[in-house]
Amino acid sequence: MALPQILHSSSSSSSSIISHKSYLNPTNHYINHTTNNKFFIPPHHHRRRRKPPTSLHCSASSFSEKHHTNSPKSDDVVELPLFPLPLVLFPGAILPLQIFEFRYRIMMHTLLHTDLRFGVIYTDAATGTADVGCVGEVIKHERLVDDRFFLICKGQERFRVTKLVRTKPYLVAQVTWLEDRPSEKVDEDLDALANDVEIHMKDVIRLSNRLNGKPEKEVQDLRRNLFPTPFSFFVGSTFEGAPREQQALLELEDTAMRLKREKETLRNTLNYLSAASAVKDVFPSSS
Repeated sequence: MALPQILHSSSSSSSSIISHKSYLNPTNHYINHTTNNKFFIPPHHHRRRRKPPTSLHCSASSFSEKHHTNSPKSDDVVELPLFPLPLVLFPGAILPLQIFEFRYRIMMHTLLHTDLRFGVIYTDAATGTADVGCVGEVIKHERLVDDRFFLICKGQERFRVTKLVRTKPYLVAQVTWLEDRPSEKVDEDLDALANDVEIHMKDVIRLSNRLNGKPEKEVQDLRRNLFPTPFSFFVGSTFEGAPREQQALLELEDTAMRLKREKETLRNTLNYLSAASAVKDVFPSSS
């Protein structure tokens, strides 16, 4: 589904386009995907994040209420191998990877004999690597004849890098786990807020279908009984093409703040699409 434009919240000034592409990322790892109701947002000027659009496949069915059976405590400090990529992985999202760079083949050989978990962390050649990332757990893998690996990974816990342990043959860091804190507003209705975000998503999809000449059929249940926190991660994973915005959402430690930011982005997008639809009605040939 191709949406013509997604607009940022008030914290950003640029707009975006939706597209369905696969990209070769700067670290020479192909990221293959199938797009399903993704919102592609371009970079904006959030405090420090980056630029290249990349693709991450996820769907509501990829998300679960608990991402790992033995969730670590937030004050645990562990060592984690890191895989810098020009994308943002969210808890619960599915990430296919094809790996052929030598140092990451070494990492995969090690992981396949340990716990199959590594840190996916957003990076950009111009500005460096983020401090907050998400654990990717290998749930399926295939070793190809030339020693490349094809992986299917699932996002698990978020983490913050506290210390770099080594850089060769691949990055290993000490990390602490990141969890959402209780909302500062005790009367915050997270469930109602999540429902509002879902309504906005459905409206954006419905109106974009109209603009693209597609049947205006009823949009599927996007939330699928997810609790507010995993649903907020699902929504963030659909904002593709804007890794800086996604990184900002990933770093937030308040579910309500994340949902409010996503709601504002979707509302601005809906306003834009409404205006575009009105122009199309008046000037059909301009479409």
